[in-house]
Amino acid sequence: MRILIVEDELPLAEALTQILKKNNYTVDAVNDGEAGLDNALSDIYDLILLDIMLPKIDGISILKNIREEGITTPVILLTAKGEISDKVAGLDSGADDYLPKPFATEELLARIRSVSRRKGEIIKDNTLKFGDIELNPSTLKLSKGSKDIKLILKESELLELLISRKNATSSKELIIEKLWGFDSDVDNNHVEVYISFLRKKLSYLDSEVVITTVRGVGYILEVKK
Repeated sequence: MRILIVEDELPLAEALTQILKKNNYTVDAVNDGEAGLDNALSDIYDLILLDIMLPKIDGISILKNIREEGITTPVILLTAKGEISDKVAGLDSGADDYLPKPFATEELLARIRSVSRRKGEIIKDNTLKFGDIELNPSTLKLSKGSKDIKLILKESELLELLISRKNATSSKELIIEKLWGFDSDVDNNHVEVYISFLRKKLSYLDSEVVITTVRGVGYILEVKK
């Protein structure tokens, strides 16, 4: 899961980045509203942690803008404002949740899991299920029944993306944007390498799940008939 942090308090932004990376999330952090809006409009993120009081453009304006553009990325507002009117304004503008500062790390992680469950991606205990496999992005463990194997982070992120888009083909360009960022110099060969790694690990598990290449389009996760 790729998360965007928009927070102008640098120590907090850095702390959040480290916490989320430690929990195996991919993170980008920016420190003003203008950069936050530019990044959010790229629509490459699975969740946005958005402060309300920001320089250049405030968080509510960012939220309204991305919703007007049809971007449905879940947003959790982070703010020192705790008044009911502020919460209502944020939720009415399209926020999915609201977390007043200061907050405990455990609560933030729980809110992220909760928002993900609403998207229908996380089944239980932070585990994703597709066909006969289960993926735990927190532990990087891929399992089929009693058999399991450890993934590296990028393998886990790639499989998580394919599971979340199980009914759609994912292009190499989309995969690069989601896993490495839209300004990355990573090329298509990187995607092909990680697809190959995942195929070998699915084969090791004797899984019925396969990654099918759609020529000229990309990849789709399927269950063998």
